Amino acid sequence: MNDKILHNPILPGFYPDPSICRVNDNFYLITSSFSVFPGIPIFQSTDLMHWEQIGHVLDRKSQLHVTADHLGGGIMAPTIRYHNGTFYVIGTNFSDKGNFIVTATDPRGPWSDPHWLPDGPGIDPSLFFDDDGRAYFTGTRRDPKADGTLGAQVIWISEIDLEHMRLVGENRTLWGGALNNCASPEAPHLYKKEGYYYLVIAEGGTEHYHAVTVARCKSIFGDYEGYDGNPIMTHRHLGKLYPLCNVGHADFFELKNGEWYAVMLASRLIDGCHKNLGRETFIAPVTWEEGWPVISPGTGKIEWSYPAPDLPVFSPQSIPVRDDFDGDRLRMDWIFFGTPNDDFYSLADSGLTLKLLPRSMAPKLEKIDFTKIGREHHVPNLSFVGRRQQHPSFRASLRMRFHARSENEASGLVIMQASNHQFRLERSMENDKQILRLIQCASQLEGYPHLPHFKAETTEVELAKIDIESEEIILGIVAEEQAFHFYYGISEGSLTPLYKNADGRLLNPEIVGGMVGTLIGMYASSNGKESANVAVFDWFYYEGA
Repeated sequence: MNDKILHNPILPGFYPDPSICRVNDNFYLITSSFSVFPGIPIFQSTDLMHWEQIGHVLDRKSQLHVTADHLGGGIMAPTIRYHNGTFYVIGTNFSDKGNFIVTATDPRGPWSDPHWLPDGPGIDPSLFFDDDGRAYFTGTRRDPKADGTLGAQVIWISEIDLEHMRLVGENRTLWGGALNNCASPEAPHLYKKEGYYYLVIAEGGTEHYHAVTVARCKSIFGDYEGYDGNPIMTHRHLGKLYPLCNVGHADFFELKNGEWYAVMLASRLIDGCHKNLGRETFIAPVTWEEGWPVISPGTGKIEWSYPAPDLPVFSPQSIPVRDDFDGDRLRMDWIFFGTPNDDFYSLADSGLTLKLLPRSMAPKLEKIDFTKIGREHHVPNLSFVGRRQQHPSFRASLRMRFHARSENEASGLVIMQASNHQFRLERSMENDKQILRLIQCASQLEGYPHLPHFKAETTEVELAKIDIESEEIILGIVAEEQAFHFYYGISEGSLTPLYKNADGRLLNPEIVGGMVGTLIGMYASSNGKESANVAVFDWFYYEGA
């Protein structure tokens, strides 16, 4: 009897758009990272149950240009593949030159600098290696019309020369999705099985109507036939109160014994339709019936658990709940918002020091011209070091040493989503006194920053404030699903509530219009003015409840 269980999600928290490949007994899994740095986290497993982060694909400034102006930009929908001793990751950087490929012989790195693909327009590129060794690029684009205008969004293909990193030969539209005029056909992946090429895509958009659909053809450039049973996975028919939603964006893979599985994204609800954790990575078994794939056979929906396949045991190195910043570099679970071009943080004497940079935690939100975006698009750095929220309920705290020298200076604990939706428990100065306050920040948005009629208005509300003289202070948050309680004190055993039952629904992506999850961390800002001041963090603690 198999007592091993696959528990979903296999990667909890903001780990969307998963892609996976197998090399002998090892599985390597990557996800989107949007505007955080380092980019594209990469995980390893042998048993599919336990996963360990082994690095980031994009961990150098020369590889990754992203800016702290909108968390929904940057790296989207990368794909990982392996062929003849080389790992390939192909993806899109909305904050730079578009589609790119990076390579490595060791998945831990180093990975190459990006090989840009100017002749490969669109989004969500993927690679496929055929039996004869030829490689193919599939992607998403607007179909060009005879008059030069652009039509509906479609999936397209071209052969690619990976020696010279350029597309070659003809390119052809393959499919427009299972439904006529479907929304957002994207995330294409090609597989070959028993003489057929299978094209698996996402459609319906990445929110509630998300779905996985499939088509096949015996010729890679042929006319693809959609499956009569499409969609092969969706939760949209289960209603908006079903505890798992947004299911889609699947990548299939085969085990050594011939069994098939798929990884895909989905979102857990927290207190109704609010999805603070963003889109997470899930897994499900796949079988084949009459030449077509069936995901999660017997139920047709993603389950919280499945019997695990018989695979070699994997024992990942655990991540301590408390980081005392004793090393000479940050742990892999720490991330920045935007590429850290400024030298604003340092590790020394068992502490993390953050310089106060002029950029505010909640800057004015303005329209972004994505036709001009790139490395010349400079956005000042944000002095922020954070990590993903991975549990519906959790406890987090930190010890900080900071003395504000003027009223514009602030430092502390922040829990944030995209587009100025955040709570900041911050130390500052007011009327020559040191204060601690809780700020609730939200924005009214119209459209997205890259759309012509984008508008945004940010509002900040001070929920609580006290005078506090001690330069060293402990700040904490206890989240009970959507109820956030904020604490402070001078010792871990004597924390006092500053504010209870703040509404965590403020952070959910249905409101903010983004595709990311919640981040929690440390920051330091001089809010528009230059400052030589710093904040020192002795430790940071995070644990799921």
